[in-house]
Amino acid sequence: MDLGDAGAAAGPGPALGRGGLEALQHTVGSVLSSYGWYLLLAAVAVYLLVQKVSRGLAARRSGRPGAAEAAEEPDVVVRRQEALAAARLRMQEELNAQAEKYKEKQRQLEEERRRQKIAMWESMQEGKSYKGNLKLNQQEVEPGASASAVPKSKPNKKPLRGGGYNPLSGEGGGTCSWRPGRRGPSAGG
Repeated sequence: MDLGDAGAAAGPGPALGRGGLEALQHTVGSVLSSYGWYLLLAAVAVYLLVQKVSRGLAARRSGRPGAAEAAEEPDVVVRRQEALAAARLRMQEELNAQAEKYKEKQRQLEEERRRQKIAMWESMQEGKSYKGNLKLNQQEVEPGASASAVPKSKPNKKPLRGGGYNPLSGEGGGTCSWRPGRRGPSAGG
């Protein structure tokens, strides 16, 4: 009985297995023929992604200090922080020095403006023009350059056009005058 039951159970099993295997082959074949390139590209993308993630994890593991390096790390960190603080202090001192120079320049410029305003006010009180006074002050500053330079007078030149010239009237323009173009079809062809 055991043999008959085993034979009866084994008989239909392989027959269904072969039919199922053929159906599976047919299904897989049709899927691969329809979507084969997409599946191949997806597999390559997954492979590259896995490689990148594994490299990142390996880099993190190698970046962590070991037990021997952990003992020296606080000293290194302290030295780096001290160097950073010293560099910041130097940069701040340089910035402060530049700020002082800038403030001094601004004070000097403000003092010069104040002096010019006072000079202008005094010249106005005396009835002189400020610009004339300014030119005289500049000549006093450079007496050697102004003494050697002789002012040249411009020769009298006649005007280019007469006094009655009006460009809108169309007269007196000489040979140059504007005329509208000819109407009608163009002569090209």
